[in-house]
Amino acid sequence: MPGLGTFSVVRHHHGVEISISKRRIDAVPVPALFVLSGISMYVGAAIAVWLFAAATPAGVAWLRCLGAALILLAWRRPRRAAWRGRPLLLAGAFGVVTAGMNVLFYEAIARLPLGTVVALEFAGPVAVAAFGSRGRRDIVALALVALGVLAIADVQLEGSPAGVAFALGAATAWAGYIVLGKRVALGGNGIDSLAVGFAVATVLLSPLALGTGGIWRAPDLLVLGIGVALLSTVVPYVLDQVVLRRAGRARFALLLALLPVTATVTGLVVLRQVPTLPEALGTLAVVAGVALRSRGPDR
Repeated sequence: MPGLGTFSVVRHHHGVEISISKRRIDAVPVPALFVLSGISMYVGAAIAVWLFAAATPAGVAWLRCLGAALILLAWRRPRRAAWRGRPLLLAGAFGVVTAGMNVLFYEAIARLPLGTVVALEFAGPVAVAAFGSRGRRDIVALALVALGVLAIADVQLEGSPAGVAFALGAATAWAGYIVLGKRVALGGNGIDSLAVGFAVATVLLSPLALGTGGIWRAPDLLVLGIGVALLSTVVPYVLDQVVLRRAGRARFALLLALLPVTATVTGLVVLRQVPTLPEALGTLAVVAGVALRSRGPDR
């Protein structure tokens, strides 16, 4: 099974075989990949909200992990070498950190407004970007991104202390996801490692399955759960592996700021949610920060 370094997808349409090679994937601009990832993630998040009535937030996150593991294992079928030694430890750590990030995020948005959680969670990638900064331009870019995200999120400091703790925990896990994700991507078996990692995380976090009882009794909700796994995990995280192979950790962390920008544009086009002046200014600040940081090469 080829690793990420020889990534290819084969599809059939009316009997014609279409191959998407690594070279073609690399031809897609990194910001465009992030926008596609964000759109998929937000559609999956909308579906996940429907499931909160039938399962606990942590249970929905575990179901998302299970679905992603099954889809990726069926697709990639990792070799035996991926299931032992250092590759297994690295993939397992990455999978647990990623699944934990999703659990903490779902628990946070069950207690705090989504905007507050997003702003608090962005402390993770911004910290990674700050650690990777090289000069004055990087600091200015970081400041623009941080201010822009805060404006878009419309931060509210009131709320549950437990919710704040969950959001900050998600921020820490997000930073770990970036650091470990880069190592997995450069290891040459990025997507295979995703499959192994989510399988490990599903087993280790299996006690959370106790909160999914209502979903298993409703086939339609189970289908929605699989949809959440595909849209919120498989598609965006596979794209992340492609991006992480091409970008440094600091640039990747800053590009993550395109996610709230994508959410703002999606809300305007799909839901007719006109952004307020602070949100519009925040969007411009984020775009300016990303453009400023992206001009320089990564070490």
